[in-house]
Amino acid sequence: MTYEEAEGWTTLADPTRRTILTRLAEGEHTVGELTDALPVSQPAVSQHLKVLKNVGLVTDRADGTKRIYRLNEAGVAALRDQLDTFWKRTMSGFEQLMEEDR
Repeated sequence: MTYEEAEGWTTLADPTRRTILTRLAEGEHTVGELTDALPVSQPAVSQHLKVLKNVGLVTDRADGTKRIYRLNEAGVAALRDQLDTFWKRTMSGFEQLMEEDR
């Protein structure tokens, strides 16, 4: 995994960002709606959304003067693929180790 590929995982190290993603997994939300569910200010939520958008985990669209945010399915799928690859390699290594012990 390159540093660029790991950027999504690094971004999710922040608990506020994980909470935002969890809320967005339930459906689209405005910054105000997300702020209501978090113990941080609206500017802080906006900054977290900007980071999530920059790594491709979130997209947005205009609705009048508001922005509506949602998960970027392609970005989340890419993280899932990375996790699946990691898990398969780990299990393969474990199986190999168990075979050597026999």
